[in-house]
Amino acid sequence: MNSSRAWLVWGAAVFAYVVAVLQRSSLGVSGVEARHLFDVSASTLSTLAVVQLVVYAGLQIPVGVMLDRVGPKALIVTGGVLLALGQFVVAFSPPVIGVAIVGRVFVGAGDAMTFISVIRLLPSWFRGPILPQVSQWTGNVGQLGQILSAVPLSLILHGSGWSPAFVSAASLSVVAVVVVVLVVSESPEGRTASAGTATWRAAGRQLVESARRPGTRLGFWSHFVTQSSGTVFSLLWGVPFLVGGLGFSSAGASGMLAVLVASGVVAGPILGLLVARFPLRRSNLVLGIVSGMGLTWAVVLAWPGTPPVWLAVVLVVVIGVGGPGSIIGFDFARTFNPLRSLGVANGIVNVGGFLASFVMMFLIGVVLDQLDAARIASGRPSDIFSFESFRVAFLVQYLVVGAGVVGLIVERRRTRYGLHREEGIEVAPIWVALARRWRSTRGGSD
Repeated sequence: MNSSRAWLVWGAAVFAYVVAVLQRSSLGVSGVEARHLFDVSASTLSTLAVVQLVVYAGLQIPVGVMLDRVGPKALIVTGGVLLALGQFVVAFSPPVIGVAIVGRVFVGAGDAMTFISVIRLLPSWFRGPILPQVSQWTGNVGQLGQILSAVPLSLILHGSGWSPAFVSAASLSVVAVVVVVLVVSESPEGRTASAGTATWRAAGRQLVESARRPGTRLGFWSHFVTQSSGTVFSLLWGVPFLVGGLGFSSAGASGMLAVLVASGVVAGPILGLLVARFPLRRSNLVLGIVSGMGLTWAVVLAWPGTPPVWLAVVLVVVIGVGGPGSIIGFDFARTFNPLRSLGVANGIVNVGGFLASFVMMFLIGVVLDQLDAARIASGRPSDIFSFESFRVAFLVQYLVVGAGVVGLIVERRRTRYGLHREEGIEVAPIWVALARRWRSTRGGSD
């Protein structure tokens, strides 16, 4: 455990995840070009990303069940093959959006198999306080895939065209598959028989048992509220918002996506340390991150006129913290589930953020289309990506994330009640704990 070989296996698995994130986010930097190539409305364009995320979210639980049966390596390899196939389909798609949608279905399916499989590997190779930190590093390093899509993929797209860009992306998945086959092993002893399910009926029982645990549901809602805003921004609507709404160049918008990733990379290790140091305050970290994102979005959307560049930078930095913040959801799953059903528990958690994301992504597209139709009906020219339209459309986030915060608070109460009943651990409200700490500090200094 925690050996040099463990880090080698982790590195190979994380490389596969980096490539998966590249494929997932490749549409985000090509959204404007895709709209012109396929000549579609904003809501139709959103179906490219929404279908991908629906497939991703819909497969999380089945993949989690398979993960506990066949192991993570097989699923990482299968995912890489599907990602490559999907991107090749997109690369050679005629100007018919239906073909591109088929390609994104394959991308969503391959992506669905990757992250939770990598996360499932970690308890077999790492032990102790470093485990939550490695989980954070996994999520953070994986987001380098967004930088690969925001910079080199974007350069190829604008320099050589649609097909060369997506062929290049697909080729990286082929390389990742080879690396995983050669390097990754599921445990220091090699392939081990799963301690989990012998039959699909038993797998179903584990799914039900995991879903009944308030800690699993707390992880679901934590992922739901933290990941969605950044995912919607980076996967589809960020570049149109920055270019059409705020007047950025394509290169400048791609650079802002890189800032978003850099923010997560910096915040991730800090969050990992805080989670390891204060395991009973993880939900407070989640709520703090969500509050920061909500406040920053409010300032941007309420800004009179076009928001300045510095405020746009603040926005992407703040929502970038949501990525590593969502990893806390998997830490809840690990804490409140036995290893034999950790795969399915991670699957349940991972549904959260992507469920919120595709709902928000689609509704934003619908609102943009409706506002543009009203603009045209009033005699003004079409301007579907104007800041005034985004100002209204992005309010969708408050409805979706607000519902998630309610779910999080309810499940946190149930989880804390279970801790008190079963283990005698009572978690006081954060303000009570801070008041006690303050009184203790004053008492020690008197």
